[in-house]
Amino acid sequence: MSEFDAKFFLKTLSKHPGVYRMYNGEGTLLYVGKAKNLKNRVSSYFRSSGLSLKTQALVEQIDRVEFTVTSSEIEALLLEQTQIKQHRPPFNILMRDDKSYPYIYLSSGEYPQIEYSRGKKRRTGQYFGPYPNTNAVKETLNLLHRVFRLRQCDDNFFRHRSRPCLQHQIERCSAPCVDLISQAAYQEDVQRAVLFLKGRSVELLHDLQDEMDQAAAALDFEQAAHIRDQLIQLRKIQEQQYVYGEQGDADVFSLVSRPGGLAISVLFVRGGRVLGSRHYFPADHISDIEAETLQAFIHQFYLGSGTRELPAEIISNLALEDSAAFVEALLTLYKKRVSVSSQVRSHRSRWLQLATTNAEQALISHLGRKGSMEGRFKALKLALGLEQKPERLECFDISHSSGEATVASCVVLGLDGPIKSDYRKFNIENITPGDDYAAMRQALIRRYKRLKAGEGKKPDILVLDGGKGQLKQAREVFNELCISDVILLAVSKGTTRKQGFETLYLETNDQVIDLNSDSKALHLIEQVRDEAHRFAIVSHRQRRDHTRRTSRFESIPGIGPKRRQAILRHFGGQKEALDASIQELSKVSGISVSLAEQIYFHLHPEQ
Repeated sequence: MSEFDAKFFLKTLSKHPGVYRMYNGEGTLLYVGKAKNLKNRVSSYFRSSGLSLKTQALVEQIDRVEFTVTSSEIEALLLEQTQIKQHRPPFNILMRDDKSYPYIYLSSGEYPQIEYSRGKKRRTGQYFGPYPNTNAVKETLNLLHRVFRLRQCDDNFFRHRSRPCLQHQIERCSAPCVDLISQAAYQEDVQRAVLFLKGRSVELLHDLQDEMDQAAAALDFEQAAHIRDQLIQLRKIQEQQYVYGEQGDADVFSLVSRPGGLAISVLFVRGGRVLGSRHYFPADHISDIEAETLQAFIHQFYLGSGTRELPAEIISNLALEDSAAFVEALLTLYKKRVSVSSQVRSHRSRWLQLATTNAEQALISHLGRKGSMEGRFKALKLALGLEQKPERLECFDISHSSGEATVASCVVLGLDGPIKSDYRKFNIENITPGDDYAAMRQALIRRYKRLKAGEGKKPDILVLDGGKGQLKQAREVFNELCISDVILLAVSKGTTRKQGFETLYLETNDQVIDLNSDSKALHLIEQVRDEAHRFAIVSHRQRRDHTRRTSRFESIPGIGPKRRQAILRHFGGQKEALDASIQELSKVSGISVSLAEQIYFHLHPEQ
């Protein structure tokens, strides 16, 4: 029990707005909160009854409380979210949502390109979104390519085409690169796509109907048929929309709970179109009052980032307290005023119902997965004869193409499934190509040397895909780093090399464990092994493709874009230029004999 003297502390506490921070005896920050009245709010933690179990667990650990008085509740709200983001206290709701949201980007120019975009909005042009995930963007882009046939190639490819590409042949591009469509006609398609992306579908359909009638009256039946096909496809999409013909930009939040957990779904609506939803399952929440949990989540969703796409309206299925202060905080941070509401009608009510349905379905799936995962972890405890149930597995795998672009992956699996925020990939350098043991050794050292310094999270079990050899590498690394309380488990594919017949080596090559193919413990190991394999392949392909896209001529000192282009144009390609001799290189305009020698020996360092 903590020896914190709450009565004495509360006597000295201010009644002004502010932020309070609770620490344990080791100096670890446990919780950050804000209050209109610091004394009243902090006093509520030390009342004799009515506290939730989690609040009681927090209070028992409190050794000291610090506070910062602010000039207003708005300032306290912003400071609270800044400190939560900075320190990530264990008793606060912690959003694991570091990835930026994807957008659709439409470039500027005579023949704009439309494409997927993620990250900061640095380019000139228009951005549409945010979309909840990559699949939602891909579905919309697929529709735009089918209906409006806007180009998707980059500018360099576009400028150097002499004949239509495959996208034109499959009727997904109007081929402006070879003038198969006029600039005016292409711009009309661009404007139609913009209307669609802005949710102005009704206006778009009316315009297309008028244009089709005009084309038919002018006996331009081919153009009329083309517009008719666009109308048909757009009406099909419109019919699939749950709500259409309405306007508005909104983020719609819905919290639902069941024994064992809760889910919060965010429905993104832009221009009246439902773009999709994203689901969260916060486990760290002090309050048993659902409205307070949802309010804390929404505050962190917007105020903890400062880079969100702020809609005109925020709708929630539970009424939020102090929404006026929240609105003012958003205005301070984003320089934009929004409305916050929970009592809505008409199409907004249908958006809210849709968000609630999504949250209910997501929670059912999440609890099902969670129960299945807990059963698998318990089975693994029994199978390996462990005293305690493991709660965190890490698994490594190596991927390369004949030694090229070697990458090691590390994935993490917990009781709730994959912990993707803790995934890591390691670009392996300075080893003999194809040496998987050396690659594994390098990755393990880079991953776990931080544990010795007290940084990072330690796994209960380290799973290695590769059998005895990789187990030996891991044991040597852990001995060097003086890490002794992590269980090592190697997975070998076995003689049949079929899934379900793997051989497991626990700690040493002599301790062999064979599990039945229907064992839950084996399924858990296969799950983390397969995820590490998938992540390794994806990471390797990304590195390999990036390397192959980069010209070897770009790294030559003294060779700029013009000379590089002159060399490639002279020889007709990179391969031919690489095969050229010093004499042949010196014949390129602007390349002297001495520079040709420099280029040759840079490209052929072995000679």
